[in-house]
Amino acid sequence: MATIVPSVSWPGACWTLLVCCLLTPGLPERVELAPLPSWQPVGQNLTLRCQVEGGSPRTSLTVVLLRREEELSRQPAVGEPAEVTATVPTSRKDHGAHFSCRTELDMKPQGLGVFWNTSAPRQLRTFALPVTSPRLVAPRFLEVEKSWPVNCILDGLFPASEARVYLALGDQMLNATVMNHGDMLTATATATARADQEGAREIVCIVILGGERLEARENLTVFSFLGPILNLSEPSAPEGSTVTVSCMAGARVQVTLDGVPAAAPGQPAQLQLNATESDDGRSFFCSATLEVDGEFLYRNSSVQLRVLYGPKIDRATCPQHLKWKDKTRHVLQCQARGNPYPQLRCLKEGSNREVPVGIPFFVNVTHNGTYQCQASSSRGKYTLVVVMDIEAPNSHSVPVILAVLVTLGVVAVVVALIYVFREHKRSGRYHVREESTSLPLTSMQPTEAMEEEPSRAA
Repeated sequence: MATIVPSVSWPGACWTLLVCCLLTPGLPERVELAPLPSWQPVGQNLTLRCQVEGGSPRTSLTVVLLRREEELSRQPAVGEPAEVTATVPTSRKDHGAHFSCRTELDMKPQGLGVFWNTSAPRQLRTFALPVTSPRLVAPRFLEVEKSWPVNCILDGLFPASEARVYLALGDQMLNATVMNHGDMLTATATATARADQEGAREIVCIVILGGERLEARENLTVFSFLGPILNLSEPSAPEGSTVTVSCMAGARVQVTLDGVPAAAPGQPAQLQLNATESDDGRSFFCSATLEVDGEFLYRNSSVQLRVLYGPKIDRATCPQHLKWKDKTRHVLQCQARGNPYPQLRCLKEGSNREVPVGIPFFVNVTHNGTYQCQASSSRGKYTLVVVMDIEAPNSHSVPVILAVLVTLGVVAVVVALIYVFREHKRSGRYHVREESTSLPLTSMQPTEAMEEEPSRAA
């Protein structure tokens, strides 16, 4: 409903009442701004229409079109009803702006004032769409009952916060989470294909704003890839038993077991073996291949066989005769094997004294003897005899010392005899002076030599 706003105040209640009684019938009965478009594209002109019914004198009645408080057009009210129009360009800043129209009845020539009558405001919503379509990021293949993220991105959208986004896999609507940053909009959903959707399908992203829609579509193939399923007839097989290994997968899937392909796609592959000790821990591999729209998809599976066999001791690592010295440190290197893994103990015959296996220990003469090394498990026992020969520290030292002493004694006697002999021989030697080399040699007694020596000196 239009409101009447006088521009001046008059003194006296009676005078105000008289003027109102005289002029109220001359005010417009209806001032209304025509409805605005639900959405107005940014950059296009907007036409505003204001209709005014009643009001006199018409020569004093003016119609003003407003954007918020900004005056866009001022025109006289002509005709009954009077319609005033104005065309204005729109921009992003006009989004959410209020438009209205106002009548002004100028009664100042009559000594009164200006009376206003204003329409109810109307809000404008503007929008802008990019020239490009949304960018849809979706998988090319989607396996049944498997989930995969789907993203829809659109930039240059205004106002992005008011856009509506729909993501769908075929006829299945996806629950999308929409986020916007500035003019960019991103919608994310998780696509999970059903078994009844197997085959060629389409992922669709639709963005709606301002009554306009932009969409993107991507083709994908929903497929089912069962397997490979790899089985052993006996996961833990006793030694000597027959084991069957089988591998199978879904329809149209080609399986290959340990390098041997199945007869045809969709058919299982099998092999049999007689389980031996060497097969314990053996792994079997099965590969599966599925062709989807010219692309090959691969999957692998493996399984390990356990062969149960009795305990054994490796003779190569467990010598049956050991010769060690007393008071030295050694390791009894014996190893047992079997499945389940056996317990290995080495006990001395007669005393059941146990020596550690695989651990360094201090050896002494008390370890001398024969030992029963036994590996035992739930599948039996295996025994190996080991003899330890411990050499005592003094067993050969006395003879050696005696031999050394005898040798030293003999050497000392020989040396003494040689010395005595040489001294005895030296006492009977002839002494010759070099000056008398031309004289003949004669034998002299010792006394004569002593008497002759002084005369020579003289």
